Amino acid sequence: MDLKKLASTLIPDNDLLPLEEYEKMYPERQLNKGAEVTRLAPSPTGFIHLGNLYSALADERIAHTTDGIFYLRIEDTDLKRKVDGAVESVIRSLNYFGLNFDEGAEIDSPLNNYGPYYQRQRASIYRAYVKDLIERGLAYPCFCTEDELNAVRAEQTERKEITGYYGKYAKCRNLSEQEIYDNLAQGKPFVIRLKSQGSTENKITFKDRIKGDITVTENDQDVVILKSDGIPTYHFAHAIDDHFMHTTLVIRGEEWLSSLPIHLELFKVLGFKLPSYGHTCSLMKVDNGVKRKLSKRKDPELSLDYYRQAGYYPKAVVKYLMTILNSNFEEWERKNPTADYRDFKFSIDKMGKSGALFDIDKLNDVSKAELATLSEDETYAFLKGWVDEFGTEQDKAHFADADYIKKIIILICGIGGKKRRKDIVRAETGVRLFDYFFDDVFNPEYAFRFEKGDVTAVLSKFAAVYDENDDNNAWFAKVKAVAAEVGFAAEMSEYKQNPEAFKGSVADVAEILRIAVTGMPNSPDLCTVMRILGKDRTLARLNAAIQA
Repeated sequence: MDLKKLASTLIPDNDLLPLEEYEKMYPERQLNKGAEVTRLAPSPTGFIHLGNLYSALADERIAHTTDGIFYLRIEDTDLKRKVDGAVESVIRSLNYFGLNFDEGAEIDSPLNNYGPYYQRQRASIYRAYVKDLIERGLAYPCFCTEDELNAVRAEQTERKEITGYYGKYAKCRNLSEQEIYDNLAQGKPFVIRLKSQGSTENKITFKDRIKGDITVTENDQDVVILKSDGIPTYHFAHAIDDHFMHTTLVIRGEEWLSSLPIHLELFKVLGFKLPSYGHTCSLMKVDNGVKRKLSKRKDPELSLDYYRQAGYYPKAVVKYLMTILNSNFEEWERKNPTADYRDFKFSIDKMGKSGALFDIDKLNDVSKAELATLSEDETYAFLKGWVDEFGTEQDKAHFADADYIKKIIILICGIGGKKRRKDIVRAETGVRLFDYFFDDVFNPEYAFRFEKGDVTAVLSKFAAVYDENDDNNAWFAKVKAVAAEVGFAAEMSEYKQNPEAFKGSVADVAEILRIAVTGMPNSPDLCTVMRILGKDRTLARLNAAIQA
């Protein structure tokens, strides 16, 4: 068979360069010894989930810890799955969590010397290598229809054999030259398949950078490398792209282990140096006492949108994932509580070999601790960012007054005080703590524990003496005076010695005032709450409680 003629017939492109020219177009990167080149290579489907962030964080940390490169490549060979705006969504999502690319698709970078970074724009490179494989007798056209392939799969399933296109089931593998040209003359659509040289009788031991030595069988499947539309499959394209973009390390989910034999053979037949692979363990959760993989269908926390909508501080999510990715991160952080997590020496050797347990409660603890480190300006910027995107129209109106909101933040969060508040998990819960400072959402239920007459007496007498210029000592002195006037103990010591002699204590009087002003029996410093509200609004709330 004249393989050169066949290759030119199947790949008639006249603009393909000699293979050595492509090598010249993409020279070796000038990086320090040990620098890793990693990539995130999603399909443009518009959905990026926690598992993607998990792997991307490992990619980014390894690249930047070794003074290497972290780039974005878009694997858009399947147009059916393409979603408009998906690439921008990927970049925006990772930027939100503080992960930045050095180069790649839609990245404005002087390092963009290895593109195009969209696979469909690299079609000529792939076709040149397909043509070369045909010329070398390592690839061939397949004219099998979908119905024929389905029939083969059904037969294999019935016989309990491995499904796929191989051995006696590879019906187009040994077509004669005449049969091939007859099919082409009839206009039959075709794909190009790899003519696999492997055998399942042979084993390969492969060193995985995360899992260690893995033994797999050789690939014997004649996989499709070029689809009928002239665009390559993922398997073929990724091998060529990782070669020319000089990827040194591919981190991907363990679900790709089944494809490893195919990829090993592709690099071999293409004559390319194999990059390192590290297969991450699946993210797991405990559900009714049983461990299982996180599921798109069952678990909303798998979507990155979940964390943005709920208002998790992005660095908290990243730091929590760091505790899963590297087993020694928590210990390092305890010793370096104020250090940036990027100062931690990330190591692929410390990544887990088995299922990583995702614990939302532990994430919440990390989030609480992280939010408790923010200044008033940082807290305001974070909360306002969440309000602008996900808050109600009332929330947006409230946050328009930055000075007023910052006074509330200082009080609610305990910023600058003796005890910083550490129970706020998310922006959503934090913003809701501010609601009673705004009349348009203040809707108290007044759960007073005392008789109406006693409540009215406390509120009216305090309203008569309230002065917003009082400091905390003067304010509390008036609370105690009111307590004494209406039959409550002004001193807690008095109440404890003889509780039957009083209607209640000064603490109970403060609670009555607190419920009237905030709608809750517990709140931050009530004197400061009243001062933030201002005298008119404070008195209005006291009077409203009297009238209720």
